[in-house]
Amino acid sequence: MECFAEALTAHPGLRLIAVIPSVPEQDGRFTLPMNLIGRITALDRLRRAAGGRVAVYGLENHVGTPVYVHAKVCVIDDVWASVGSDNINLRSWTHDSELTCAVLDESPDPREPCDPGGLGDGARSFARDLRLELMREHLDLDALGVPHAPDALCDPLKAFDAFTASAAALDAWHDNGRHGPRPPGRLRAYRRPSLSSTARTLYTPLHRRFVDPDGRPFGLRRRNEY
Repeated sequence: MECFAEALTAHPGLRLIAVIPSVPEQDGRFTLPMNLIGRITALDRLRRAAGGRVAVYGLENHVGTPVYVHAKVCVIDDVWASVGSDNINLRSWTHDSELTCAVLDESPDPREPCDPGGLGDGARSFARDLRLELMREHLDLDALGVPHAPDALCDPLKAFDAFTASAAALDAWHDNGRHGPRPPGRLRAYRRPSLSSTARTLYTPLHRRFVDPDGRPFGLRRRNEY
């Protein structure tokens, strides 16, 4: 997460969208706080770096039931993409067995903006198509019959704003008692869970020991290398 935070700090125009399960997979009396520690710490770091340029959402189906998405997908600047099983935590990267494929497509995407990252890398077909497919699904654009091309979501800022507007409309519909037609979309703004300072003090060691253990040899831990 530090890599994302550093990038957000260095590039004031950068936006980050994360779609995560609304609640952790384990929600017992003791397992839920232990699982929330890592989530709260990571999201707080991103928001300290970028504030409103970081948007986090959960998903629900069309009857309002939260959807737990276990897949992990990352798309950066419409250039680089990864799909796999690894989580953004120490356990996944140093302890568990995972499988992930990173793709750097050589095929340029001609749609504007041609270089969304502003680094001279251009946009690549696989990464952009993957992002647009997921975004259209989350926004229900296919169900609404919105044509694919030209696709306004190619512009990262317009895509960021489209997610904001869609989640705000659906949240308002829920807050008003679900009166009237349900707005299109599956995005709900993620509300950061709160843990008291006592709970964080108590559960942080348990989180590090049981939920997110560091499987690196001592030498790598000391140098903070992988």
